[in-house]
Amino acid sequence: MAERFTVATVRQPSTRSALQRPLGDLTEPNEPRRARKKRQTRDALIDAALHLFEAKGYEHTAVHEITDAVDVAERTFFRYFASKEDLALFFVRQEMDRFVEALAARPADEKPLTAMRNAFSLSLRQLQADGDTHNGEPKYLSAIKLIDSTPALLAANLRYVYDNSEKAVHILAKRENVDPATDRRPWLLIAIYGAIAALVHRDWRTHGRGGIEAMLAMFDAYADQLEPAVAGHWNARPDIEGGRRRPRARPRSADLNRHVPKQHR
Repeated sequence: MAERFTVATVRQPSTRSALQRPLGDLTEPNEPRRARKKRQTRDALIDAALHLFEAKGYEHTAVHEITDAVDVAERTFFRYFASKEDLALFFVRQEMDRFVEALAARPADEKPLTAMRNAFSLSLRQLQADGDTHNGEPKYLSAIKLIDSTPALLAANLRYVYDNSEKAVHILAKRENVDPATDRRPWLLIAIYGAIAALVHRDWRTHGRGGIEAMLAMFDAYADQLEPAVAGHWNARPDIEGGRRRPRARPRSADLNRHVPKQHR
């Protein structure tokens, strides 16, 4: 029998103030009944989809199977998500939005790389603070596992990040008072961020577990190697000193004479 995901399960309203709640937390102390019902339906659709994707595979799960599990009409699904792919990328979009918002809020005296690292850390911690879990781990991590193991979703994820990176670029440019139309540095840093995030997601899925903290540790490990990776050679070489080639010792005359025939000495 197919597992049912009821929309009647209500999370207890948060008693935290708006300033204490993480960005994007949709649980409002005085949330109107209609808005609460819509949130519960959306969450039920996501829960059902994650279970079905895990059991059957993303490619072999149809929208009607998701809606059947929640006991709603297919047209209800399309009020919340444009497609099955749109649902699968929900948490990626949420994380990207939170990263951009956190980046804009970083102190002006932070260097761009530091601001980027802190914004990534904050955005992931906010997802964890929401408390939404699937099989005992944050739903964001479950979604990342699904995306990284599904070629079609991985391609869609990369396209989404590529298409929506401009907001972060303009935030960095504004912070540093540069023109992104002529200065390549904001684009380069956000491209580096995307590359590190992709590596972290791959490593976490392959070697990880341990939750958000493990993912943040992987991100920091890659970011710490950024400067060494581009600033010089990666392995010690006997003819290299301090990034410069060591000058060759001039041969002694006795050494030279060993290679000269006696009749020419």
